[in-house]
Amino acid sequence: MTDKARPRAVDRRAVMGGVLAGAAAAFVATRSRAEDKDPPPPTSIESIDIDARPILHFERSRPDVKRFGQLEFRGGLVLASASPNFGGWSGLVMETDGQSLLAISDVGSWMSADVDYTGTRPSGLARARLGPLLGSRGQPLEAKREQDAEGVALVDGTLKNGTLLISFERLHRIGRFPIRDGKVRAPTGYLKMPADAKSMRENQGIEGVTVLKGGPNKGAVVAFAERLTRGSGYHSGWIWIGNEARKFQLQDIDGFNITDAASLADGSLLVLERYFRWSEGVKMRLRHIPAHEIAPGARISGRTLFQGDSSFEIDNMEGLAVHQGPGGATVVSLISDDNFNHLLQRTLFLQFTLLEEGSRNVARP
Repeated sequence: MTDKARPRAVDRRAVMGGVLAGAAAAFVATRSRAEDKDPPPPTSIESIDIDARPILHFERSRPDVKRFGQLEFRGGLVLASASPNFGGWSGLVMETDGQSLLAISDVGSWMSADVDYTGTRPSGLARARLGPLLGSRGQPLEAKREQDAEGVALVDGTLKNGTLLISFERLHRIGRFPIRDGKVRAPTGYLKMPADAKSMRENQGIEGVTVLKGGPNKGAVVAFAERLTRGSGYHSGWIWIGNEARKFQLQDIDGFNITDAASLADGSLLVLERYFRWSEGVKMRLRHIPAHEIAPGARISGRTLFQGDSSFEIDNMEGLAVHQGPGGATVVSLISDDNFNHLLQRTLFLQFTLLEEGSRNVARP
């Protein structure tokens, strides 16, 4: 169908694209003077209240459609809080049963909360706590160069008592952070970084980190830079074999940046990507990489599961997590980074069921 045959949809996209373009423009301006605009990090753990407004329809122009490619929309929330430290969520972990979450912020904080559901639809966050990420001596991270957390993964245990990997950009590193009684403690050590880390721009470092849950490299750490292509047409990723980071590459398609990654049970990967242009607004894409293709030296294209623009309920999508829902369903969760531009951007929490390939009656965007 041509654009002329769909004037209302085109107008709506143009309006929303303009809104999100303005929001993203404000995002760029805010990031350029982050030290002046970001709130100071919390100095202690506090309980916070989170307001959650439901998102019932993922695609604005087709409210009855629930399936998009291999994703089925379960529901979403627009999140807000009076806490000055609420926002900037760049990484996400879900408990294995989906009943709780932990998010990390690029201003050096973490947030945990229980997830309430109405049926399979997320309906709110309860019993939320927010606290500072700590340095090796147990002190809250103070300098922006140290605080910029972007990716998080659960290595072992649970979100009550376990171990996290947290990646940081600007001062590029990946640390091991224990959780005790639901509180993120000081790091116990850091992974050996790849030599390529020296070539990463301050604000385009390790954006996604995960641990493979299956496949030939089960247990291995995998990480991606937001953008490190060196004109090759491929993004840079690494898999840690032993203590060494070994490079592989993922095709750079249409200039999207990588914002997160998460392992499925079979050891394959989901990769979350974001795109912004002033004239087009914000877009997101979700790609799948089979487990057998993840290997040192590999050049991978992956397969696009979903790509959406401002005609969908998206924002600056940065956090990605996977858990098993009731009946064994694979549930994909996403969270957005509002960059503390509360007037122009939103903190969104979205959930989808990942459908088996070949599912029938799938409405494609």
